[in-house]
Amino acid sequence: MDQPLAFPLDIPVRGRLQALHGQLRAAILDGRLRTGQTLPSTRTLATSLGVSRNTVVAAYDLLLSEGYVVSRQGAGYVVAHAGPTQPSASRPGASVEPRLQPRWRDATVPAPMNALPPARYDLRVGLPDISRFPFEAWRKLSARALRTLGQAMCAYDAVEGRAALREAIAGHVSFTRAVTCSAADIMVTGGAQQAFDLLARILVTTGRTVVAVEDPGYPPLRAAFEAAGANVVPVPLDDEGLIVERIPPDARVIYVTPSHQFPSGMAMSPARRAALLDFARRQGAVIVEDDYDGEFRYGGRPLDALQTLDRDGSVFYVGTFSKSLFPALRLGYVVAPAWAMAALGSVRQLVDRHSDLVAQDTLALFIAEGHLARHVRKMRRIYAERREALLDGLSRHAGEALRPLASDAGLHIAAALRWPVAASQLVKDAAARDMRIEALGDYAVGEHQPNGLVFGLGGIPATRMDEAARLLARLLEVYRPH
Repeated sequence: MDQPLAFPLDIPVRGRLQALHGQLRAAILDGRLRTGQTLPSTRTLATSLGVSRNTVVAAYDLLLSEGYVVSRQGAGYVVAHAGPTQPSASRPGASVEPRLQPRWRDATVPAPMNALPPARYDLRVGLPDISRFPFEAWRKLSARALRTLGQAMCAYDAVEGRAALREAIAGHVSFTRAVTCSAADIMVTGGAQQAFDLLARILVTTGRTVVAVEDPGYPPLRAAFEAAGANVVPVPLDDEGLIVERIPPDARVIYVTPSHQFPSGMAMSPARRAALLDFARRQGAVIVEDDYDGEFRYGGRPLDALQTLDRDGSVFYVGTFSKSLFPALRLGYVVAPAWAMAALGSVRQLVDRHSDLVAQDTLALFIAEGHLARHVRKMRRIYAERREALLDGLSRHAGEALRPLASDAGLHIAAALRWPVAASQLVKDAAARDMRIEALGDYAVGEHQPNGLVFGLGGIPATRMDEAARLLARLLEVYRPH
């Protein structure tokens, strides 16, 4: 339908053509009129402004001659080139805007992980292989969930999540990870990242709370707690995991990835787990246990989760379906001590109240009907093959230069560099040869910057892992020590 412009134009009694042309041109340049937008018809604009149609025709013709609009048959005049939609460069930018909280004055919008073009050898971390996901089964369950949702769509749902999904999650983690919980202990979240944000809001007193994190570790977790005003302190690792003796005595929150340390890959030893729980009990601290890819274990019996061993209500167990299913699902959960559930619910209500109901009900059916367990079993075999193929390829082609770090689980492996070459330089060299790898040191913030590489298992099949290892070996050969 032909509509007048959404913003006002000030047309004086004299010089109407010049005023109309100048204001339309300015609207195009500053982005109020966007590229591809159809201008009102000459009759509609003339009527809304109280000017003659000939004046509007003349203004449009001037814009046409200047290249700001084009004339399309059946569509009228269409904006050909619009300027930026943000304030002009002459105005203060976000980096110097005093109205923003200082932390966010230098913020940039993060690029999505799929913003980069496909690479021949994509070994980035955090990307599961979704090509084997049973999307047809998911589509049918989603349609069933939508049909049965009914009146629930007319009102806000429970902040802690759909009852059927919480029951399904409780059964899943009890069976696969021996986590002791019921549906009443579970808060469904928008992925693990929202879980971290909620926990930061209820556990941090701005400017006072000390939060100990693994170093190297998971940057988005650090960011969530820093944004809440915590004093985040990096704690080093050894072959057994987080070094408990190095945790600051005044730490009141401790974040760990004990099943598969991110990004180094080791599992926290039983002795270290006991020491960490003892520290939390003595100091009155809480532990945030992130079990982000614990379903994928390739050797031996999985070690008990910290939540399973906890006897003092100290552990918040965080899980996600981004790695086991697909990242765009954006569903995760927190298994929380009973004393924290009311606070979590109150904060969740302020944030977004609850996650998408159809997605929750679909996931509940997916788990209850056994699809999740079957998919995880299938992908565990596939990832195990890729892991073995990559480790074998690295050993045969680059064994002198790389030492893989111990790891029996997860969707990535890490390797330390034996040769005197910076991992960041190898990342650049690999990118030039259509290979994406990551530097281990990019995840570190403390004094010790580990020099190594991290390889994801979700991007290429097992049959091409040896090929990728040979390419990496050729890149490394340039830096062979004499």
